[in-house]
Amino acid sequence: MSQSPKRWTQATVYPDMWVNPDQDPRETEQPIEGERATLEDFLRNYRLTLLMKCEELSPEQLAQRSVPPSTLSLLGLLRHLAEVERDWRGWVTPDGPETKIYGPKDADFNDVRPDPQLVQDAYTDLEREQEATDALLAQFTDLGARLDPSQVSLRELMVHRVEEYARHCGHADLLRECVDGRVGQ
Repeated sequence: MSQSPKRWTQATVYPDMWVNPDQDPRETEQPIEGERATLEDFLRNYRLTLLMKCEELSPEQLAQRSVPPSTLSLLGLLRHLAEVERDWRGWVTPDGPETKIYGPKDADFNDVRPDPQLVQDAYTDLEREQEATDALLAQFTDLGARLDPSQVSLRELMVHRVEEYARHCGHADLLRECVDGRVGQ
């Protein structure tokens, strides 16, 4: 008999979705106008998706490495994306990257434990780093502008941010299904 959890969803309208459309915080009634607003909306939605994938899980479940031998876990993804947000700021600030939050390479994934304080810190770190990156990038208006010192364009950086979250939301979808069977959209 399989040890895998049974697949399930809270959605009743579309059973392969995470939530019903009328309860989805990613849905907006307002049309999105312009390239930057579109990129920011996609980023906002992927950030929300990641948080939704982690909802209602215990520290043990968040720290679970669901696909051995991989070190991926939902808690590791939260910590990794905090590190990535911090790193992106280093691409556009003269001082370069700030010190790593969690330590040397891969500590964001390797040093994960089912500790409630570690979980709270991960959420706090992610929110702080997202806000700092958003505030820095809000200072730039021209999406084609090359940003010092990396010479990456604001557009490239914005698209890369969307891509990073989208990729990791795919990981989070599979991780969550392995943890408790909850399917996602």
